[in-house]
Amino acid sequence: MHQKQTFNMCYNSKHTTKVNLLSGLTKKFIGLQFMKSLSLSFKVSINQQKNIMLAYTYLQKGKFGLREKPKPKITDARDAIVRVTLGSICTSDLHIKHGSVPRAVPGITVGHEMVGIVEEVGTNVTSVKPGDRVSVNVETFCGKCFFCHRGYVNNCTDPNGGWALGCRIDGGQAEYVRVPYAEQGLNRIPDTVSDEQALFVGDVLATGFWATRISEITEEDTVLIIGAGPTGICTLLCSILKNPKHIIVCEKSPERVRFIREHYPDILITTPDNCKEFVLENSDHGGADVVLEVAGTEDSFRMAWECARPNAIVTIVALYDKPLIFPLPDMYGKNLIFKTGGVDGCDCAEILRLIEEGKIDTTPLITHRFALNEIEEAYRVFENKLDGVIKIAIY
Repeated sequence: MHQKQTFNMCYNSKHTTKVNLLSGLTKKFIGLQFMKSLSLSFKVSINQQKNIMLAYTYLQKGKFGLREKPKPKITDARDAIVRVTLGSICTSDLHIKHGSVPRAVPGITVGHEMVGIVEEVGTNVTSVKPGDRVSVNVETFCGKCFFCHRGYVNNCTDPNGGWALGCRIDGGQAEYVRVPYAEQGLNRIPDTVSDEQALFVGDVLATGFWATRISEITEEDTVLIIGAGPTGICTLLCSILKNPKHIIVCEKSPERVRFIREHYPDILITTPDNCKEFVLENSDHGGADVVLEVAGTEDSFRMAWECARPNAIVTIVALYDKPLIFPLPDMYGKNLIFKTGGVDGCDCAEILRLIEEGKIDTTPLITHRFALNEIEEAYRVFENKLDGVIKIAIY
């Protein structure tokens, strides 16, 4: 485990620089880590320094980089500016890096998993105020369109609706972030809930919560979860809330199998090479009643429908790097119901309540911690699945 200390850059808003000219002699301001030639017109203003921040940026396909950017400003009465106190890296960020998300805009600040403190709000924002600790929903949504009114906020038809943060507009792997539609997109964190406890509320935990809800899990069901990565584990935690008869997790990584056994000893575990037989042995009707596919590979997709009983629900939670072929002739006779479980941000307040009540705890997922200026190393560890990494917290 890497324990990293928070790093405060010398241009942080708490630091100011003032240069005075006296009798033609230049006074050097003590504490500066660089030297600059001075002229009568040279002056470093406090406002300039306050408006600079670090931001991890999508430069081009295959390349992210840490850059200085202007601090975001309110551009709409429904906006809020949040000072990011804790962020994380999501597999979706890697999809952007490798060009698998065509709608992602080069030049944007990446990152959509974050919590922080509200610094400023637009005139139409009343649900939060400056100083509030908040979780940030990955989905931005207007709250007024056809889909928002029906709870499908990830399909919001507004130009800034859906997955915008860290994809089409600047996200949260930075010191500050502008959150559109803050009235819907921010939820105040209860005083008894820590930043680390709330870190995954707006994305992977909301994904698992939404996926298990649309999967219609009952107490008689055998539930199969394929993949025990961060989203798979969050899906597991939300499935446990439904109290099904059996939950089976299929995972090939020995480290993640050990993680599940250590933290969730009552969960049944199998591996891909034995999954179909294991599910048959531990279900009542020839397969799983509900399958949640969270691994995102061609093989895991095939395994999902093969392990499902006839008339089962198969929920596709994962994102895929390439199109898949549906083997409809093989699937047709099983009368399967396929659903997609794209993340939705409408349940975040309820999720925070469940965390406050001790019914969900995602803190064991945080295996590594890095400062923002060390984010390149954090990505290297996460992308290459080094050192038993599950999730990384960025301070």
